[in-house]
Amino acid sequence: MSQVLVLNASYEPLNVTSVRRAHVLVFKGKAEVIEELAQPLRSASTTYPWPHVIRLVQYVKVPRAVQRKISRRALFARDGWRCVYCGTSSGRLTLDHVVPRSRGGDSVWENVVTSCAPCNLKKGNRLLEEASMVLQRPPRPPQPVLFIRLAAPKIPHGWRQYLPDLEGSTV
Repeated sequence: MSQVLVLNASYEPLNVTSVRRAHVLVFKGKAEVIEELAQPLRSASTTYPWPHVIRLVQYVKVPRAVQRKISRRALFARDGWRCVYCGTSSGRLTLDHVVPRSRGGDSVWENVVTSCAPCNLKKGNRLLEEASMVLQRPPRPPQPVLFIRLAAPKIPHGWRQYLPDLEGSTV
């Protein structure tokens, strides 16, 4: 297992990291091992627990302004690999700005959605009202568990108790 789940001091899932990075955090006293694997990490002179889940000792505030950048894969996963206008999951999916960029819309999670090519073409450079279209659900920033799921498509059993949003995830 080469990936380690990183939890905030409050046990909120933050990220997935490598075993090496996790061990360095633990060794420096910045994190503690919550779950470990059966086999130890070995150096020339000693052994250490093989981290599987670590928790940061100090709480890290993750401000909304420093949220993760939008990627097509994360956007499509957030929207369940479906068009937010018609609900189809077949065909070519595209990225669509609810308020077009030419009309002042930003490339932020709250303004970017997954759209099938026909719906994107129908909407074009117009606002939803002008195109007589509606969103099936309003766009919002994804939960951290989405990025964890994208980084580790097969969630290890030992992580599941720390990822409560996993059951409702569409990824």
